[in-house]
Amino acid sequence: MKRRTFIASGAVLAGGAMSGMPLAFAQNKPEQSKVSIAVGGKNLFYYLPLTIAERRNYFKDEGLDIEIADFAGGAKALQAAVGGSADVVSGAFEHTLLLQAKNQYFREFVLQGRAPQIVLAVSKKAMPNYKSVADLKGKKIGVTAPGSSTSIMASFVLAQAGLKATDVSFIGVGAGAGAIAALQSGQIDAIANLDPVMTKLDRAGDIRIVSDTRTLADTVKVFGGNMPAGCLYASQSFITKNPNTTQALTNAMVRALKWLQTASGKDLISTVPESYLLGDRALYLDSWQHVKEALSPDGLMPADGPATSLKTLQAFDETVKGKPIDLSKTWTNDFVKKALASVKV
Repeated sequence: MKRRTFIASGAVLAGGAMSGMPLAFAQNKPEQSKVSIAVGGKNLFYYLPLTIAERRNYFKDEGLDIEIADFAGGAKALQAAVGGSADVVSGAFEHTLLLQAKNQYFREFVLQGRAPQIVLAVSKKAMPNYKSVADLKGKKIGVTAPGSSTSIMASFVLAQAGLKATDVSFIGVGAGAGAIAALQSGQIDAIANLDPVMTKLDRAGDIRIVSDTRTLADTVKVFGGNMPAGCLYASQSFITKNPNTTQALTNAMVRALKWLQTASGKDLISTVPESYLLGDRALYLDSWQHVKEALSPDGLMPADGPATSLKTLQAFDETVKGKPIDLSKTWTNDFVKKALASVKV
């Protein structure tokens, strides 16, 4: 009997190694196999690692049954987690800081993006005589959803020009065809959104780019340092109760990030849903080249990232100004380091 058990156990471990599944899964079963993840605009490149982990069955390989709820923007995804209808959020890191300012403790545990990828642009039709950011006063700016990372980026750019967020009207337009239609039909004067939406509008000649954070160099120029972007974060209580589940989620995401480092355009097109392409495969691949550098290569939080994010929020957000934010409680690289030591693509 013991010999049979030993052979069976060996087969399980060998099977895990052959499939690229971390051996940690075979030894540490997730405490919670069913996990709900809230995301705001899943079709965007900002959240591409999440889609890759889902579509390539990396979550399933870790013993997880994932349910992804897609909302119009990150702020709404955050509300789902705070309200208890989602376990984890795939969203902007800065939300962990905003939550702590309200005495709610959420922690980032794997980074998806090392640059925000957000582009602020004005409509050439609505603002043909645009000269500076100051011209946006009194205008309607389309964002994925009010309070989301798109409105945070726009608010920071406005603050640098001496404007307050209240000097403009933020209009939620989503992250897909609706956002494009809102600008082209004149419902908004400017837009803060991400690819592939922004590349489509730019190629159509509809916009003039004001501020761009799709590359590391441009991000440092805008924010003054590394600005962490999309990540997986959850309440500290969830992470404490479910360390193996959190590790499994991290393993899957790190596999996705590593796959994306070497994936060809053909690989990408064949993996993502057809709806992501906005009816134009060439445009999608062009957009991918714009943002590829912005994705994290390994899931690790850069050392100066959290401080840059806090400084950005403090420039304009009254809920954070003057609040004693403990950055060490908003992120951890522990799970990613373990994943990097064991995960194979």
